[in-house]
Amino acid sequence: MSATASLLETVAQLEPRPARWRIGLIVLATDHTTERDFATLCPNADLAIYTNRVAFENPATKKNLLAMRPRLTAAAGLILPGESLDAVAYGCTAASALIGDRAVCEAIRKAKPGVPVVTPTSAAIDAFATLGAARVSLLTPYSQTVTDALVRYFEDNGLEILNAVCLGLTDDRAIAQVRPDTILDAAIEACDSACEALFISCTALRAVSVAQTVEDRLGLPVVTSNQAMFWRTIRQAGCNFSVSGAGRLLQSH
Repeated sequence: MSATASLLETVAQLEPRPARWRIGLIVLATDHTTERDFATLCPNADLAIYTNRVAFENPATKKNLLAMRPRLTAAAGLILPGESLDAVAYGCTAASALIGDRAVCEAIRKAKPGVPVVTPTSAAIDAFATLGAARVSLLTPYSQTVTDALVRYFEDNGLEILNAVCLGLTDDRAIAQVRPDTILDAAIEACDSACEALFISCTALRAVSVAQTVEDRLGLPVVTSNQAMFWRTIRQAGCNFSVSGAGRLLQSH
């Protein structure tokens, strides 16, 4: 005869939240890198990251990147439905530049009203301001067309892009397979002698793993998409801790 469950006399005591800070993260359906980078950069047990994926069809053309805009509301709405978040990050640099930071924010806030929204592009702009860098070299894994769109975005937001180089890849799954030593070599080659900082673009690229090494080699600040996005997101959420080993940006409060 099977046992019958009985109700304990102990009453379950509930906390308002299981984690002090709650961050939502929207990544591409094909993404291999962003969640891993956020997990690597998250040393605080009081910070919880809740991830959902948004449909995306490779290759990374302007048409396919723009197609994500109307999907962002539903993707955000499925992150702790009916509950508040302290910030939401959208993990696509190229799409943020093409859709526009404001439009990304509006789409996400339809599901999460009033939440601070962070894109890799807006995070990079804030990062360069914090680092005091206005003359920037740009390295991307994208096609020349998508890279040119990113150059225009940064120039429209007040940066001087001294040079821009790209690897010519159009599939974010292939971008995630680029070896870290290739990223390191490309970053050294991409850096103009007159630049004040280097931006390594793309949330799919495993650039966080080499950011500190590139900085040490160049003697200049290095900003990557995921590093900057994580830095700005935790600060938008009200966190105030630093992370070592991933570039000087994350060491600043």
